[in-house]
Amino acid sequence: MRAVRAGVIGLGIGEQHAYGYSHAPGCRLVGLCDYSSQKLSQVSSHYQSVNSTTRWRELINDSGIDVVSIASCDDDHAEQTIAALKAGKSVFVEKPLCRSMEELVEIKKFLKADPTLHLASNLVLRAAAIYQWLREAVRRGDFGEIYAIDGDYLYGRIHKITEGWRKDVNKYSVMQGGGVHLIDLMLWLTGQLPMNVYSGGNQICTRDSVFRENDFVASTFSFSSGMVGRITANFGCVHRHQHVLRVFGTKATFILDDCGPRVHHSRDPEGKVEYIDQATLPSAKWDLIPPFVQEISSGNRREQTSQHEFDLMSVCLAADRSLVEKDIVEIAYL
Repeated sequence: MRAVRAGVIGLGIGEQHAYGYSHAPGCRLVGLCDYSSQKLSQVSSHYQSVNSTTRWRELINDSGIDVVSIASCDDDHAEQTIAALKAGKSVFVEKPLCRSMEELVEIKKFLKADPTLHLASNLVLRAAAIYQWLREAVRRGDFGEIYAIDGDYLYGRIHKITEGWRKDVNKYSVMQGGGVHLIDLMLWLTGQLPMNVYSGGNQICTRDSVFRENDFVASTFSFSSGMVGRITANFGCVHRHQHVLRVFGTKATFILDDCGPRVHHSRDPEGKVEYIDQATLPSAKWDLIPPFVQEISSGNRREQTSQHEFDLMSVCLAADRSLVEKDIVEIAYL
């Protein structure tokens, strides 16, 4: 079987994508792209026989590439994803997949047009052992009926929105840029989709900076089962980078915060807490690339994989729309 040939656009986080493809079984890294010729030269020097270009369309139109990894700035993702699908390439894209419902509709149209193509977003927290353990436990019924999930995306790196490229993105969304990871876990762990969402936010932490969007957003999601989800994207917090998750079930409660992952099995104040010895972060930011390559190699597109990406973005876009409209928004799914 011929190796899957990969190209990477954007060599910030994309540098790790490149490493992932070069180490994935059945895959060859054959192309690299970055607008910075200096960065391009630095990364390409680590690989032999790799084509390098500062023009992303040149990489996408390369007939020797099967899959394109998109790790550029958020507002470039949709255009590059659509161009890659139109060129007959499978796509692995950093979050968010896109930034508007119109873009999401276009992406789905071109994916459906070619059943041989694959699409996935790098929602890499799923690769962490603790969340895989938790998902299995939830689905076994160990927690009983899940009635609430709280997730906090504590960014802890305020300089990245006041000084980095994010400050230049028109209407940059902290929910799409970070909170999406916790929304993804909420959907992935429970297998449920919310009906509606209400969002509120503020820009107190960065009001004296050049950043002009909300740096804190809180969204409350309602589900047909009665479950309630509460997700915050907190980019201005005085805190180290941290994902906080609380899963409340009728039989047990899971909490992951600075004290580590643990399960409460009792309401007794003297009851013992079970600490879970599982990694809370993936081993690398490219952990989802090998299984994506394997999916392409097998030739069998898993519809639920790509559909989850569309469902997730539908939820994120509705949360942002609620923030603008200051009202509850019903979530429309593609």
